[in-house]
Amino acid sequence: MQDGQARIGLIGLGTMGAALASNIAEKGFEVAVFNRTTQVTREFVADAGDLAARMVPTETLEALVAAIAPPRAIILMVPAGQPVDDQIAALRPLLDADDLIIDCGNANFHETDRRVAEATGPFLGVGVSGGEEGARHGPAIMGGGDPAHWARVEDIMLAIAAHHGDEPCAALVGPEGAGHFVKMVHNGIEYADMQMIAEVYGILREGHGMGYDAIADVFARWDEGPLKSYLIEISSAVARARDVATGEPLLSQIIDAAGQKGTGRWTAIESQHLMTPIPAIEAAVVARNVSSRREERARGEAMFGAAPERFDTLDHDTLERALIAGKILCYAQGFVMIAATCEAHGWDIDLPQVARLWREGCIIRSTMLDDMAAALEAHPGENLMRTPFFANLLKENHGALRRVVAEAALHGHPTPALSSGLAYFDAMRTARGTAALIQGQRDFFGLHGFEHVNGLFHQHGPWARQTATPKHEPKT
Repeated sequence: MQDGQARIGLIGLGTMGAALASNIAEKGFEVAVFNRTTQVTREFVADAGDLAARMVPTETLEALVAAIAPPRAIILMVPAGQPVDDQIAALRPLLDADDLIIDCGNANFHETDRRVAEATGPFLGVGVSGGEEGARHGPAIMGGGDPAHWARVEDIMLAIAAHHGDEPCAALVGPEGAGHFVKMVHNGIEYADMQMIAEVYGILREGHGMGYDAIADVFARWDEGPLKSYLIEISSAVARARDVATGEPLLSQIIDAAGQKGTGRWTAIESQHLMTPIPAIEAAVVARNVSSRREERARGEAMFGAAPERFDTLDHDTLERALIAGKILCYAQGFVMIAATCEAHGWDIDLPQVARLWREGCIIRSTMLDDMAAALEAHPGENLMRTPFFANLLKENHGALRRVVAEAALHGHPTPALSSGLAYFDAMRTARGTAALIQGQRDFFGLHGFEHVNGLFHQHGPWARQTATPKHEPKT
């Protein structure tokens, strides 16, 4: 292949970058590739087999730029944060004014907003979900930026994306950092969904005393019903797997500490800025943080005894229905957060379109997403949990969620995500809650005022006219 003939370039041949480059080549597009470590580039192309015919290995950024037909488009698959800025700074002086840079990494959407504002040439921020398998065979792709810039590479994005039937799971969802924002919320939902499944796994293992193969059978059965999803499918596979080194069940050999790359934490932080409740997602982030404190947990067990107890008061049907309710609630929280961000940023993200993008390729793909897309389209602006279809599902299943949370608490099984989902559901169906006391307290110690039920604003309680020192000085 001659210089200037590649349709697109890609920088960063780590796990995701290598998979995405192979996907692009497999779909018939010539791709020029570059990695900071030259040997990685050479080995990648050498191992690419027939796909190597559509790959141009390059060993300098100058050679990469020369290999791409102008106006150029170059994908960045480098670690989030400063490495992205460093790569842009090194690359932009070599490019023409209309050459396009596309960040397909796991960027914080605020950084993407900044990069769009600072860009001296076309720039897109694109969320890519599906892990290595998705990147290689078809991810969900969530684009953010100028529609004219997206149009230049849309045919590639649609070709390499996962497909749900004939529909590609790739689209421009909004301007600036909208693509990375939607990907971030996806990952927050992913945290909550995984945590809820893990909580039920704990009840099956410790509460019911089930073996790993039997647990795998339960998950496999659930994957044939309303919970059918990628995460339930792989939960069955993981529970059934054996450790190569010992022959023991793999789950018995994996250290009980969940890793994280930060996207779930970003979701929780952003929700606080928006004052938008996503308690199931926040609880899942907290649970991962707690899981990392292995020494402290061991000391707690030595002092107080192990918390989980055996109990047989929950059947598998009840656990399945609890997960159905919990799943609806964590997805509902994610969609509400996207809507809140649209209002705050002036974006116009199509929520039904987002649900459709997530139907294939991404980690949270699920049969429920078809119904979610339909519900959000039929009832724009409504919380998913209050749309008729999902409201009926919650009416049928929240009792099971309540029973699971209650029995788990009584028998020492921590269920932070399921419990938080239930608390959200109950709070969101309580017309008059308990915040009046909090407002009274705030006014008492800080004269912050409150709204009166008679419609008057900035009222104060009788203490505002008192001059005596309160019995207890406020500590706030």
